[in-house]
Amino acid sequence: MKRIEARIKTMFGEIVIKSDSPQELLNMLETVPENFVEKISDFVSDRLTLSGAQLKGIVESTTEGPVIVTRENLTHYEAVGLILYASEEHKNTAAQVQKLLESSNIKSMVPARLNEMTKRGQVFKPDPNKPEFKLTIQGEKWIEDEVLKTLKEKTG
Repeated sequence: MKRIEARIKTMFGEIVIKSDSPQELLNMLETVPENFVEKISDFVSDRLTLSGAQLKGIVESTTEGPVIVTRENLTHYEAVGLILYASEEHKNTAAQVQKLLESSNIKSMVPARLNEMTKRGQVFKPDPNKPEFKLTIQGEKWIEDEVLKTLKEKTG
């Protein structure tokens, strides 16, 4: 049986509602509470603010973009991952990541690291025609659950 879906574009992404029939889809849409998109938007915004708090003392925002400020030793993968994690929408170009790492006094062969991180499933190219790399969900979890957790334990 064919499925039908409605895609609701929001400022933070897309909400997809799927159904087996047009009438069922309409019924589902009727049950969506008022201000649903605004409430989700606020929730997502709060989560992003939480990310900012998690990064305090580790990464700082500058006019160029996020710069690593922690004095802890990081692997090149961790440094690249942190820059992507702190970047808008968790994505950036290899050239910009390279520039931000240089501003952080970290020397790394960013294209090579991004290639290896792609093989590990930590980053991907959302659009093959564009030079941007984005953290995968697995990559975000790695930064949050391992890298940031370890850095927070070391820095107290």
